[in-house]
Amino acid sequence: MISEVDEALRQIVGGASLSDVDVVFDAPTKDWAARRNAPTVNLYLYDIREDVRRRERGYVEEFDDTGRLIARRAAPKYFKLSYLVSAWTQRPDDEHRLLDSLLRAFLRHQALPRDMITGALAETGLVVPMSVGLPPPEDRAFADVWSALGGELKPSLDLVVVAPIDTGISLAAGPPVTEPLELDAIDTVSGGTDPRRRHHGARRSGRP
Repeated sequence: MISEVDEALRQIVGGASLSDVDVVFDAPTKDWAARRNAPTVNLYLYDIREDVRRRERGYVEEFDDTGRLIARRAAPKYFKLSYLVSAWTQRPDDEHRLLDSLLRAFLRHQALPRDMITGALAETGLVVPMSVGLPPPEDRAFADVWSALGGELKPSLDLVVVAPIDTGISLAAGPPVTEPLELDAIDTVSGGTDPRRRHHGARRSGRP
């Protein structure tokens, strides 16, 4: 799932007239910055956590081509992938122009374009929302992220993609009801079975 999101973001950046800029997902540490020798856009995945506001209970029913219920699958879970987006050039002015282009590119999409979604992410058939520039959660600040990386604070964008994940939990459905179920009621007065008290209901095929 993460690799599919990475590739979609790479395509969005590449389509923002930034084809001559390297796109990487490395941790922007001091050592990494010292080795950089070309204009670079860095999309560093620094946080992964479940979006509990989107958590769903219960199961989703699955049907075959004839409309027969075949399984019940647990609802997907949604995870927030937070990227620290930064631009790296020789001059701050060029970095600001790069960030401007990136911001405009991401603002054009409220979700990852469907034609850019592949693999397991596409199999869910669900929308993959994304947002940019929102304030970080109260328990996290961008300065803390840069400090943890051991680098100097740089202007950056906070990009969040909410990706649905299939849990893989599936319960097979029982056979369909095709025949009536017969129940015999015991006559407790006479101690035997009174055939007049026989009731009819439904039963599943293949079971007595």
